[in-house]
Amino acid sequence: MTNFILGRLLTSLPTLFIIITLSFFLMRSAPGGPFDANADLDPAVIENLRAVYGLDKPLFSQYLSFLGDLAHGDLGLSLSRPGQTVSELLATAFPVSIKIGLSAIILAIILGGISGILAALNQNTILDYSVMTMAMTGIAIPNFVTAPILTLVFGLYLNLLPIAGWNDGALKNMVLPVIALALPQIAGIARIMRGGMLDVMRSDFIRTARSKGLPMQKIILRHALKTASIPLVSYLGPAIAGIMTGSVIIEVVFALPGVGRLFVEGAINRDYPVVMGVVIVYATAIIFLNFLADILYGYLDPRTRRTR
Repeated sequence: MTNFILGRLLTSLPTLFIIITLSFFLMRSAPGGPFDANADLDPAVIENLRAVYGLDKPLFSQYLSFLGDLAHGDLGLSLSRPGQTVSELLATAFPVSIKIGLSAIILAIILGGISGILAALNQNTILDYSVMTMAMTGIAIPNFVTAPILTLVFGLYLNLLPIAGWNDGALKNMVLPVIALALPQIAGIARIMRGGMLDVMRSDFIRTARSKGLPMQKIILRHALKTASIPLVSYLGPAIAGIMTGSVIIEVVFALPGVGRLFVEGAINRDYPVVMGVVIVYATAIIFLNFLADILYGYLDPRTRRTR
């Protein structure tokens, strides 16, 4: 297991480096520049601005300077928000995305897990068919469709919840974004838990536990649930990362001051340091979450540790 952990750590660093490098050059290959919106400025002023931010240097020199600053933990200054560093912007926006994302994944695990277990224990019944129908619908409809629908129904028509704004993380402002973000994950987790539970309930050790007269509740909680959760662990790493990256759409629709909205505004304004800062945060989070999922998977299933 130790060799596996060290191996994953060693492969994570080159992966992060490749992502940073590709993002750097792709961002600068896009048409336009950070000061194109200021067309009324004197060309000499624009050239001075480019010199201040180091944009007058050759592209490869900018890349080396960026890597050097990054090695010292410096993400640079925002081009569209003078006087603010990228680290300051991320420190303000990241807690919003974390709060929304964690709330969504917790809601998805609870509702999706319970729904999948109930569907498996009531296989080929109306409950099972209903859960699977809702799960397939939730998977098929992306959150950029469900978010406006929720806004229309609960915000405009019924006037029950606010349709935009953060309001310092007030519960009523979080309800719609969290639900919109969690719905596809609820559907995916329900399907996985149903399939895992069905396989486990047909296993020999479950038949043995039943033959010994153990209560069904004890069999499920103590014996079946841990084994049935193994496929879910593999899913949760990418799922949590998907929720974080999926929050880009949700934060724009609901006007939340999170990292996703910061990324969109940075891309529109060609704010290279902000975009690179968000890419680094997202890439690091995705790599780290997948790493944790692999570790937890090995803990739940010792056979994978021997294989690795």
